[in-house]
Amino acid sequence: MSLLNRTTTTSLPYALDASTPLSPSELNVLRGQYEKERASGHATTQTKFNYAWGLVKSDKREEVGEGVGVLADIYRSDPPRRRECLYYLSLGHYKMGNFDEARRFNSLLMEREPHNMQAQSLAQLIEKGVKREGIIGMALVGTAAAASAVVAAWLLGPRRR
Repeated sequence: MSLLNRTTTTSLPYALDASTPLSPSELNVLRGQYEKERASGHATTQTKFNYAWGLVKSDKREEVGEGVGVLADIYRSDPPRRRECLYYLSLGHYKMGNFDEARRFNSLLMEREPHNMQAQSLAQLIEKGVKREGIIGMALVGTAAAASAVVAAWLLGPRRR
C-alpha cells in the first residue's frame, strides 16, 4: 500500500487522484509511445511527461523512481516546462520516502503559486510523512537503547558460579 493510501485523503482530493495507479494496459500505451519516439531519435517533451506522470502514479517504487528520473530530465532540459514537473517531482519523491527532496520541489512550486491547491495538499502529506518517519526513528532508537541496557546488565551483572 502506498504512503498516500495510508494517509487520510478525504481533504486531499489532488493527492488521492495522484495515488490511483494507471492500469497496466494504460501504462503500456504511454510506455509504447515513449519507446517508439525514443527509437526514432527524439521523444517529445509531452510524451516524456505523459510517461513520467503514469510512472509516478504507480504503486511500484522502481516505476516511481523511473518517473522521477524522466521528470528530472525534463526539468533540466526544458525550462518552460519546469512548473509542470515540480508537483510530480515532489509527489514522486514523497512516494519514495525522500521527504527532503519532496519538500524542496513542492516549496519551489508554492513559491511560484502560493494558492496552488495541489501543492498545499501535498505539503500536508509531506509533513505527515516527516512526522511519521521521526516517530519511527525514535522508536527504533528507543528499542536499540533498551536492548543495549539489557545486554549490558547481563554482561555486567553478578556472575553465577
